[in-house]
Amino acid sequence: IRPTGLVDPKVVIKPIKGQIDDLLGEIKVRTERDERVLVTTLTKKMAEDLTDYFVESGVKVRYLHSDVDTLRRVELLSELRAGLYDVLIGINLLREGLDLPEVSLVAILDADKEGFLRSTTSLIQTIGRAARNVSGEVHMYADNITDSMMRAIDETNRRREKQVAYNKEHGVDPKPLRKRIADITEMLVRESEDTTELLASSRKRSSAPVGLHTKSLVQRPQEELLGLIESLTEQMREAAGQLHFELAARLRDEIAELKRELRDMGIAGVK
Repeated sequence: IRPTGLVDPKVVIKPIKGQIDDLLGEIKVRTERDERVLVTTLTKKMAEDLTDYFVESGVKVRYLHSDVDTLRRVELLSELRAGLYDVLIGINLLREGLDLPEVSLVAILDADKEGFLRSTTSLIQTIGRAARNVSGEVHMYADNITDSMMRAIDETNRRREKQVAYNKEHGVDPKPLRKRIADITEMLVRESEDTTELLASSRKRSSAPVGLHTKSLVQRPQEELLGLIESLTEQMREAAGQLHFELAARLRDEIAELKRELRDMGIAGVK
């Protein structure tokens, strides 16, 4: 129950076909109301391509990628709230505790692609990013409804109904959050420190540092590389299970790079 009376957002499922044009239309509606939009994708390439397409379409948009340091993240999020641009695209920019009251729409692309970034927990957190605005909505673009989607939507509806009943009983009129733009700085610093600490721990537990790809790494025995992939995969699952989705995404990219190197070395059956 929120004292502000804000209810969880309405969740709408839309088909993947025509999703970009549909999203452009939804963005136009929000920008005319001086509201902001968050868009989450599954891959770096899609995030980059979507950003380029939106720029060409006249949308004021930014892409928040994993290499952006904490200070720049603070600047980007502050600029979003201040209205210097209207749309922020990223792979995992929707962690718990990220309050952006100006955001009235969260768009989840490829919502039906199962994985830790589209798990029930991750979807619930993502949906919650639109719960800071009285007009908040979440649009899931998907051709199928996965179990994770259904559980996340059911939980959101349960919370929504509970809050609506509370508001009605106590005469609460939902009020938008008025969080100061500077308030996000401390949260982002904590997030960065947390990820750094987790990565340091991962380095100690694996036979090679996470995020380091050199010729010497490629020259390691094939069995050792396979063992490293197995170790990092276990760490990725553990990180996702503990809701450390930023770390999990970085580990996923590390694993993919190692597998590419193994394929280049002629190892068959590595997928």
